[in-house]
Amino acid sequence: MSPRSAEANEELRAQSRERILAAALEVFAEKGYHDATISDITARAGVSRGLLTYYFPGKQNLVDELLDRYLDGVTALVDVPGDPDERLAAVIDGAIATAAATVPVQRLTLSLVVNPATHPQFAAAEARKEARVAALEDGLRGLFAARGAEDPAVEEALLRSVLEGVIFKMAVYGDQFPAEPVRRRLYALYGLPAPHDDLLPAAPRPDRMRAARTASAPPAG
Repeated sequence: MSPRSAEANEELRAQSRERILAAALEVFAEKGYHDATISDITARAGVSRGLLTYYFPGKQNLVDELLDRYLDGVTALVDVPGDPDERLAAVIDGAIATAAATVPVQRLTLSLVVNPATHPQFAAAEARKEARVAALEDGLRGLFAARGAEDPAVEEALLRSVLEGVIFKMAVYGDQFPAEPVRRRLYALYGLPAPHDDLLPAAPRPDRMRAARTASAPPAG
């Protein structure tokens, strides 16, 4: 039996890291950062504690990696070709599609951002990605300047606030959120041509959004 090649070993290590990160994301999303334990994560990942701590010495290291990836994804949204209208449409679509595909990531990030105990971790991740975050801001401001905006910085802040609100609603309400109608409303708001195709699969939704109750939640009233 021949020994594994260095390339095969590296692939196995990468797979182990990804399995651990996926498990951590699930556990953090379900239990929150403070209530999640390393034992929870190793059990979910099916790995030993020693292997987990070899790659990630503690919970904070896991969260740091997940937040770094989240910010990499956000800042990549502006790196699209085309004229200003095409790029703006791609930013809107990219934000909505990413939010729909990564709901657990969005929930984790929201919980870390708004919790005073963990907000510094998000701030530290943002500082590590300062160059990319600034490039995102400048890219959006340049896009709005090319579209003739009077104050591109305000337009950049407004767009990001709107899209972050959409992401928040999708994280909280999931399939109840009318993502496609909101997407088309944003196109109209910015004077973009109406999209030809739906971005997300059509799904029946209730007339009003309500947070899902857990089985143990008492009835209202």
